[in-house]
Amino acid sequence: MKNKGKVLSVALAGMMLLAGCGSKEKAGGSEKAGAEKEFKVGITQFAPHPSLDAATEGFKKALKDKGIKVSYDEQNAQADMNNTQTIANNFVGDKVDLIFANATPSATAALNATKDIPIIFTSVTDPVGAGLVESFDKPGKNITGTTDNHPEATKKTISFITDEVKAKNIGVIYNSGEQNSVVQVKEVKKIAEEKGAKLVEVSVSTTAEVKQAAESLVGRVDAIYVPTDNTVVTALDSVIAVANSKKIPLFVGELDSMKKGAVAASGFSYFDLGYQSGVMAADILSGKKKASEIPVELPNSLKLVINKKAAEAQGLTVNDAWKSLGEFFEE
Repeated sequence: MKNKGKVLSVALAGMMLLAGCGSKEKAGGSEKAGAEKEFKVGITQFAPHPSLDAATEGFKKALKDKGIKVSYDEQNAQADMNNTQTIANNFVGDKVDLIFANATPSATAALNATKDIPIIFTSVTDPVGAGLVESFDKPGKNITGTTDNHPEATKKTISFITDEVKAKNIGVIYNSGEQNSVVQVKEVKKIAEEKGAKLVEVSVSTTAEVKQAAESLVGRVDAIYVPTDNTVVTALDSVIAVANSKKIPLFVGELDSMKKGAVAASGFSYFDLGYQSGVMAADILSGKKKASEIPVELPNSLKLVINKKAAEAQGLTVNDAWKSLGEFFEE
């Protein structure tokens, strides 16, 4: 009986040792799984248009390239300010790991909703003026990202309008409720006046008003400029239709809209801009940095692109010398 008891004790000890090893292996497995954690990222995009769409795709590509495992909750506010806040509040309620805010209204709503969840923005013209960050170098909050306001972009486009098209009166259509647009129009006005041109401003509140706004400029301007205004860009086809039918050269603030039927734009790839934001998000999710530690970034590249087909449709004679100023868009 004593021997049997001894054997039983050894057997039990062995089983406990094996069980302990099993627990250790399982814990190691859990640690490994933790290293491959799937993060939940909420994407809030203000409106559906080519540039913002491209930025979102660039953001996703960067996270994929960085090996970050992510599940997305992707929402579009359809250019409705009220929707932006609802979307942001829902993300906070769902306890997402990070919010990607595409355009100023979405970024503002996200910051209003949380001071804890990291926020990465893109397609924001004036992050300091919008109250999103304290400065480019030191954001100072749970938010950082990329701006689409390259200091030379607007200057290049307006200079082309005044120097090459010889426009003296430039019409601009924008939503005065979009802070990013107000900043751009102020800049356009300053540059135009320095070039001896006058700005004719028309403000809209909704996409339904855009066509009428474009028509109101007929006979009053020599060219039309549309900044990176979410409301107007969403309804850009109506502006292009007026520009083509009335032979008024149309210029825009970004390359994707230029491709749709504007004469020229000085800009960059919004896909690349979104990609820059995605790299920031990867650093945050992997624990390398906090949002407050990452400076706001400008676009990495800039170029003037001219749409020959649109220029001809809007009554301009294409000058081969323009090649020295930029490049021609090839469909």
